[in-house]
Amino acid sequence: MALFEVAEYRKRMNQTKQRMAEQGIDVLLVTDPANMNYLSGYDGWSFYVHQLLIVRLDEEQPTWVGRGMDATAAVATAWIDSDHIVAYPDDYVHNTVKHPMDYVAQLLDSRGQGNKTIAVEMDAYYFTAQCYESLKQGLQNAQFKNGTNLVNWVRIVKSDQEIVYMKRAAKIVENAMRIGIESIEEGIRECDVVAKIYHAQISGTESYGGDYPAIVPLLPSGEKTNTPHLTWTDQKYRKGDPVILELAGCHQRYHSPLARTVVIGEPEQKIKDLAEVVIEGIEAALAAVKPGATCEEVELAWRTSIEKSGFKKDSRIGYSTGVNYPPDWGEHTASIRPGDRTILQPNMTFHMIPGIWLDKYGVEISETFRVTETGCETLANFPRQLFIK
Repeated sequence: MALFEVAEYRKRMNQTKQRMAEQGIDVLLVTDPANMNYLSGYDGWSFYVHQLLIVRLDEEQPTWVGRGMDATAAVATAWIDSDHIVAYPDDYVHNTVKHPMDYVAQLLDSRGQGNKTIAVEMDAYYFTAQCYESLKQGLQNAQFKNGTNLVNWVRIVKSDQEIVYMKRAAKIVENAMRIGIESIEEGIRECDVVAKIYHAQISGTESYGGDYPAIVPLLPSGEKTNTPHLTWTDQKYRKGDPVILELAGCHQRYHSPLARTVVIGEPEQKIKDLAEVVIEGIEAALAAVKPGATCEEVELAWRTSIEKSGFKKDSRIGYSTGVNYPPDWGEHTASIRPGDRTILQPNMTFHMIPGIWLDKYGVEISETFRVTETGCETLANFPRQLFIK
């Protein structure tokens, strides 16, 4: 069931090990489920219990370690052979006396890695303080380093096949956004609109289905559009409400996010004016994207544009995106903001979301784009405008 040629997985492993060697790391413990997927192909809803990949400089394949009942999922989805799939007993799960990382420590020690330099993803969502304490207690002769985002930076330049999956995800989000906007009407409950969006996200297209996105649909309405990360309620939409829709299509765990803003009835002039500022700004920023440019140069184009109308935005306007699991579709590497001097390269992919949120209303219009050889292309083909119902 592996989604890529084995040669691509080997290339990813080699790039990861090169970074490990440069940083003096012998063993990397990968607990971020997106990084596990990227290096091994493993795909399962098992990240709520402890699992990881062991990446060693002296081994070609990573070793998957996880709960016993999930080992068959590793056999089904990963490219690695059975000798590199290790299951820990189920009594390690949610046990107050012993911890899965106790098992991992014993495994590493038994394989001669107990005195090596070991890196862990200290800031990964699913790597807990107890994970770290258990590893340190069980591997007292090892030297520990922070391996946070080491694999993430390998992921930032996509292969052609990854771009194919992201473009499919973009087709899914086009349809989900269209259905969401069409469903928003005065008197309709927010939750009923989201139900239709979910159906579109998962059913996908006639040619391919969708996956569960790493973030649920975000749909603040009315005065709640002054903040971006609210979901939905069972309240009914009212005439005059602005509604922000931030969604993503997801295919084979690859994401293409998209945001638009709609108003039920004739919008106030101030919302129209803000939408024009956002649209002009995002178009200026997209025009600044090209290989060799830096993330901060792209943000500067946006900032210069909106400042002409007297607006400022303190938060970043975008971030790299691709393969991921809940709770985030961002890659945690490059951000489009002042001070980020990451140099853009072809096949980097970003979600540019330069929303502006004021005291009682806001406007979001976003695009996911790929850096090309000469500039950029947006993955979704959806009107870039303020929608009026």
